[in-house]
Amino acid sequence: MSTAAPLDFTPAHGLLASLDLLRIEHAGPVTHLRLMRPAKRNALSDTLITQLHTAFVNLPETTRAVVLTGEGAHFCAGLDLSELMERDVGEGVLHSRMWHAAFDQIQFGRVPVIAVLHGAVVGGGLELASSCHIRVAEASTYFGLPEGQRGLFVGGGGSVRVPRLMGVARMTDMMLTGRVYDRDEGVHAGLAQYAVDDGAGFAHAVALAGRIAGNAPMSNFAVMHALPRIADQSQDQGLFTESLMAAVAESTPEAKERLRAFLEGRAGKVTKS
Repeated sequence: MSTAAPLDFTPAHGLLASLDLLRIEHAGPVTHLRLMRPAKRNALSDTLITQLHTAFVNLPETTRAVVLTGEGAHFCAGLDLSELMERDVGEGVLHSRMWHAAFDQIQFGRVPVIAVLHGAVVGGGLELASSCHIRVAEASTYFGLPEGQRGLFVGGGGSVRVPRLMGVARMTDMMLTGRVYDRDEGVHAGLAQYAVDDGAGFAHAVALAGRIAGNAPMSNFAVMHALPRIADQSQDQGLFTESLMAAVAESTPEAKERLRAFLEGRAGKVTKS
């Protein structure tokens, strides 16, 4: 990937600045959102889940892509077990649905999200990462789903999203045996798309975000919202949905201008970089 000048990130203002478990910064069309519980290995408390939901609902209109990172030595070590309490069935369902709402806002929000993974990506941390669209894994990254050893079951959307990345059999193995994947095993299994050296993840993700931000917004929206749904449909339904989405995307002013630019020789052809 070609290198670009580093972006100058400035702190968010207003509501986003008030979210004390997150640090949010903007640089043009790219927003950097950082989990800020390093002493807890960025474990996901109810407050942090609520703040994530709030942040993604209230991204500024200028944001075209988000980079999600974790402060400290780990991306996210999962559910904050210190908050685990006895709940009746109804309360347990509502708690899980709170996580679903937050992570749905990431996966099916307004803009693509790139997660930079390092250290622990465990339990709810893997559920969070799997709700993002692209995952960049540094060498220190390791993946685990320890719920099976703790008498629990995934509740943040992991049973839906993680098998779509790595397959049911691999996830079953992780949950039944406590198997932990290192970075390279995780990339091979589909848990991340990019492997980089320790400390290089953020720059790589920002470069990807810059490229994504330059796409036509409706194209990005189609990839985020239509593609996963088409993958779940029958072939007949998927092809029909594809036709509708293709017609919507190509009818936008951005698409028409980009096509003209290509036909007039003002846009580059696809090459292997």
